[in-house]
Amino acid sequence: MLAIVCPGQGSQTPGFLSPWLELPSAVEHLGSLGEVVGLDLVAHGTTSTEETIKDTAVAQPLIVAAGLVAARTLFDVELSKLPVVLAGHSVGEITASALAGVLSEADAMKFVGVRAREMAKAAAVTPTGMSAVVGGDPDEVLKAIDASGASPANVNGGGQVVAAGTLEQLANLAENPPAKARVIPLKVAGAFHTRHMAPAVAALEELRPSLGVTDPAVPLLSNFDGREVVSGPAAIESLVAQVSRPVRWDQCMETMKSLGVTGLIELAPAGTLTGLAKRALPGVKAVAVKTPADLSAALELFAADAEQNPSTEDETV
Repeated sequence: MLAIVCPGQGSQTPGFLSPWLELPSAVEHLGSLGEVVGLDLVAHGTTSTEETIKDTAVAQPLIVAAGLVAARTLFDVELSKLPVVLAGHSVGEITASALAGVLSEADAMKFVGVRAREMAKAAAVTPTGMSAVVGGDPDEVLKAIDASGASPANVNGGGQVVAAGTLEQLANLAENPPAKARVIPLKVAGAFHTRHMAPAVAALEELRPSLGVTDPAVPLLSNFDGREVVSGPAAIESLVAQVSRPVRWDQCMETMKSLGVTGLIELAPAGTLTGLAKRALPGVKAVAVKTPADLSAALELFAADAEQNPSTEDETV
């Protein structure tokens, strides 16, 4: 079995979509997704500055759209016909939910558009941010975050926890780091996955009745607890609630391990989740699909999986 994973905010970099837009189909696809949210995602993925794409209202739709474009380029059959499990980190869970068939691409973009705008508004109320805590004893890291007044917003596994809170709280954490750990400020403008995002949750609850929702056609993991969500309503509940509750990517990786995942493919803008997998999932081959040039390595994973599972060898990708 393979895991298809979708990254969260902070994975975007200036110009990261330029190689994809050499494909005419990708230009058209990205343009149509941008129309749903009222953003020029072609420009944001190619020429916009780092400061521009750091803006939550831009970054989140851009990341979801990038994953959808990469997935369509990679797969030429329905994912339900392949031995895969899907998961997404933070906003990436929207991408994963669309790929699982829970939401149409249009509704996924509608959802992320509201999520992004409302989270940006919530972040503007109080100056807040996030910092990665890398290394250290896990229990000591959590105690240090709690002592600073911040919250553990992302427990990522692989020796990384992301703290979120006010800028004063994060400064306190940086001044009093856990033993043998580094505190690294992240390029996000808000304390995501904490109580500071409660107004965005309310806005998404209002949006929910307008969405067309179906049950996942592919195993889909919730990044709240790493468990599979088996119904469409449960998947949407996870998407809404995760805005103000911690992401437990470590538990998603534990579930992948228990399922016997042998390979992991991270969709664009890729790199972060493959890095975590290399530390937390030893023996699992991880491929970051950053550009179309990486597609061949991803396809090799499917070929290797088909050799190990002969019942899937007649499937094509």
